[in-house]
Parts: sequence; structure tokens; C-alpha cells
Amino acid sequence: MKQLLSRLLQGDRQADRVVPPSGHTAWLTSFTAGAMTFLAVFALALSLAAGRMADRWSEALARTATVRISAPPEQLDLQTRVVLDVLSTTPGVESARALTDEEQRKLLEPWFGPDLPVEALPIPRLIELTEASDGYDAEGLRQRLAAEAPGAVLDDHTRWRRPLVSAAGRLRLLGLMSILLIGGTMAAMITLAANAALAANAQVIEVLRLVGARDSYIARAFVRRFTLRALGGALAGALAGMIGVALLPSAEAAGGFLTGLGFTGAGWLLPLLLPVIAAAVAYAATRRAANVKLRELT
Repeated sequence: MKQLLSRLLQGDRQADRVVPPSGHTAWLTSFTAGAMTFLAVFALALSLAAGRMADRWSEALARTATVRISAPPEQLDLQTRVVLDVLSTTPGVESARALTDEEQRKLLEPWFGPDLPVEALPIPRLIELTEASDGYDAEGLRQRLAAEAPGAVLDDHTRWRRPLVSAAGRLRLLGLMSILLIGGTMAAMITLAANAALAANAQVIEVLRLVGARDSYIARAFVRRFTLRALGGALAGALAGMIGVALLPSAEAAGGFLTGLGFTGAGWLLPLLLPVIAAAVAYAATRRAANVKLRELT
């Protein structure tokens, strides 16, 4: 590994003359690596953000449940006290409390605005309960509520947690597939650029062979030059992508769906691995293209 890195960084001035230092192959390689890495940064950010969002929401809903009481106004307070009494004697329920009108107004504010007259509307009363570590018998609690408070319905949030976990898994898979497609596209473009450079220098390659140069010597020159071009372009693309992600609105500022797209803590180091991966892809793609093209030029 050390020899490979040393060979790529030091190179051979005589061999480097085989590869044109500028031209369409040069900017195509750098631009492709930069653009693909820029997109890969956002795909990686999407994948990580989806995982964090699902973990946060799932954890928030994991040990909580809600009892919804729908009853005539004159019976609402009575059924609320009955439900609280039932919950206080239910094994596995750690705590339970009825939400205030102000708390319910905040829950409905995103849909109906801040001036909703909660106290004047027939809105069900909500009771939030927190389960203990050993859990409770949800089916048994439903039967008790049906018998003692007919208007009370238990919602243990299972129907919310499962779609969240499923959606997060699909979003992470989408991010991974996007990164793989980006890597494949970059490899294809760099292969085309390497083939074009090899074809453009066919006469130079023939002269080098006449003076005793081996194909491995010629291929190494192309591999080094294209790998360094891809590394430089990918590094610029990664930095641009990180700046773009940093400029996105934060979850605290906007509070909307996917506004927390980005990296946190040590996660900001992950995009810096993408240029290394891009260089490895360029190395493999150029080496294969060079070996195939040199055999065709024999």
C-alpha cells in the first residue's frame, strides 16, 4: 500500500509525458469526479438524516401511548378521572396525565393555526401515558377501558413506529444505491476519458514500445495522472457539497420534513472519505481501461 501511494505521488517525469497534461480528458476527469462526489455528499447526508429522524421519532414513541376520550361535554371530566384511575392501577404503566387545552392547541396548531378555540370545540381529551421498562398488557388495558370508560380508545403508536422504521430503511437503501450509481457513472466517464487519451497518444505509445518501454510502465503513467485528477476533482466536489449541506436550514430553525438534512459531530468527517473512494474508483477504472487499450494497440 505504501509503495502504491509513493508511486502515485512521486510518479515518473518521463512516463508522465505520455499523458497530456491538459485538454478535454483532463477537465472531463476532474469535472466528473467533482460533480459525482458533490452528489454523493447529498446522498450520504440524506441517508444519515433519514436514520437519525427515524431513530429519534421511534425512540420518542417507543415508551409512550395515548388514550383518546370521546364523550359528551358533561361526561368528559368524569371519564377522564376514570381513565386516570384505571391507568394508575395498571401494571406496567409508569405515569399518566391528561393534556391541557394549551398542549392540545399546540398539537393542532400546525394544521389549524394558533387561534384555534380548543375549549369551544368538541375535541377529544387526550391522556398521555408512559410505560415502565417491563411494559404493560395493551389488550387487557383496552378491555378495561371499554368496560369502565366506553369513550376511551388506547393508541400505543405501533401503527406510527412501523412505517417510520420501514421508511427510514428504504431511504437509507436509496442513499446507498445512489452512491453506488454515482460511483458507477464516475467509473464509466473516467474509463471513456482514459480510452480517449490512450487513443490520442497511440503514436507516442508505439515509439515508447520501440525504445523498450513495457506496457506496465506506460499504463502506470495513465493510472497515476487520472487518479490524481479524480482525487483533486473529488476533493473540490466534497468540499462544495459540505458547504451546500451546511447552508441547508436546520431542523430547529424550520421544523419541517427533512429540514435536518446534514451531518452531526464526527459525521462531518464522512464526506472526506469520498475523495479517497473516488480516487480508488479512478485507479481501478483507468488501470483496466489502460490494459485493455494497450492490448488493442499491440
